[in-house]
Amino acid sequence: MRSKGKAFFVLAAIAVVVFILVYAGINLTSNLGKTKTEISTEDAAKKLNKAYGNITISTAEPVKGQIDLDPVEVGDSLPDISKYPISVENTTDSFVEIFSSPEKAGPGIDGWLNEVAEEFNKANMVVNGKPISVKIRNIASGTAKDYIISGKYVPDAFTPSNELWGEMVKESGVNIELVSKRLTGNVTGVVTRKAKFDELVNKYGSLNLKTLTDAIAANELAMGYTDPFASSTGLNFLVTALQTFDSSDMLGEKAVQGFEKFQANVPFIASTTIQMREAAKSGALDAFVLEYQTFVNAADFKGYVFTPFGVRHDSPLYAVGNVIQEKADIIKKFAEFVEQDKYQSLAEKKGFNALNDYQPEMDTIESSLLPSAQKLWKEKKDGNKPVTAVFVADVSGSMDGEPLNRLKESLLTGQKYLGRDNSIGFVSYSDSVTINLPIGKYDTNQQSMFVGAINSLQSGGGTATFDGIVVALKMLQDEMALNPDVKPLIFVLSDGETNKGHSLDDIRGLIEAYKIPVYTIGYNADIKALESISSINEAASINADTDDVVYKIGQLLNVQM
Repeated sequence: MRSKGKAFFVLAAIAVVVFILVYAGINLTSNLGKTKTEISTEDAAKKLNKAYGNITISTAEPVKGQIDLDPVEVGDSLPDISKYPISVENTTDSFVEIFSSPEKAGPGIDGWLNEVAEEFNKANMVVNGKPISVKIRNIASGTAKDYIISGKYVPDAFTPSNELWGEMVKESGVNIELVSKRLTGNVTGVVTRKAKFDELVNKYGSLNLKTLTDAIAANELAMGYTDPFASSTGLNFLVTALQTFDSSDMLGEKAVQGFEKFQANVPFIASTTIQMREAAKSGALDAFVLEYQTFVNAADFKGYVFTPFGVRHDSPLYAVGNVIQEKADIIKKFAEFVEQDKYQSLAEKKGFNALNDYQPEMDTIESSLLPSAQKLWKEKKDGNKPVTAVFVADVSGSMDGEPLNRLKESLLTGQKYLGRDNSIGFVSYSDSVTINLPIGKYDTNQQSMFVGAINSLQSGGGTATFDGIVVALKMLQDEMALNPDVKPLIFVLSDGETNKGHSLDDIRGLIEAYKIPVYTIGYNADIKALESISSINEAASINADTDDVVYKIGQLLNVQM
């Protein structure tokens, strides 16, 4: 039997994550055109019915439960700050902690700021007669912003990729002061295949964000970008694109209509740059967004052209909160130290400071417009299609005891994240499959029955994961026959590998044929089959063996509600 201790914590995270996924209504990916062995709709239906007929299925008696309508604040899901590593430790008692974006505080080629900070700490600098130093914490700009705004953990200083995050912190009411507009130079851009780049230049005369968005709206370019709530590049792309639709009013009717037309032809929105790069490697995208420093250091993007856009990514440095004068002086000294030619030359060797002549075409954006732009994106990115999702939960014997109790607790908390416009169903499985809750609109009645279904879960038996997926597919196909204009999703929660029922090979063709994303959340090393299922239709497979999984996935997906 697997470790109950590990499953205890993992399953607590899994449940809330899955609920956020549906509340968000996210489709991290769609079918990006991979070459697959297609089967006809008629053959798929026959195969599904045959597989479904071979499964032992029961339907649970509906039981209503007590619902909890208290809202959950995003900051509540933030993990302890220790989850985000210190890349440079302070060496003195008088120091400042700086949140830094990963492209300059990460490992290897991405460790420029770490190297400079280590040199600073060796320089024997003094403020008020005391030796000083800095502590660098590697944390993504969007995540750092959430810690600061929520007040869960506030550093002394913050150096995000671009000034948009600083403006959002300022807009939240947190005191933040710009100390340096630029620690080192960088820009973001659209990376386009050379052949496609030449094709677009021949048609449009040049390539910039305006011609790119026109090409996408005309379905001439398959491009992906990153989540503007989590990614500096994604946020920059969003606000820049809105300005191309209407430079005088980026939130006006003209801009909204332009965005809707453009967004209708965007096949892929990645939660992270890593996910975007993996999708690009598959050959499914003509273009995607990326920072120049990453682009120039990536060996796998030969034969692509980089086109800069938006505000510069010059790593501004801010003092955060009501820092005492001594800390303010340390921050200022560090900014001055970084500006030395020696360290700017080092930055150049790591891919920074390469496009210093680039100046943004867009106007300065008012800080008050940034949250509104994100909200617009949430509302319009999927054409307001409601989600219909089926949760498929493992209640096999390894879930017995505390793991299942924690799973129930987390699912009950997770129900707070479901949107009323969505529809959900719930399936559990061990040796056989139980339909705990047929698909229905997530109104108060459905919510109550969901809570009752969770409370009635019991563990025991083997692990028939793919039988559970087949049942979910059948439920969704029956629902879509009645309501075709929905976005179908499946979420599989499992703490182990399949040992009963259908195999991956048995149902792979069905997943391919129906093109329904199957998000899998698995634990331990034996999740290759789950990862394979998710990869069929470019969905996400999450390793839940991390203590920040609730926030990491929740923040990336909750924005899509």
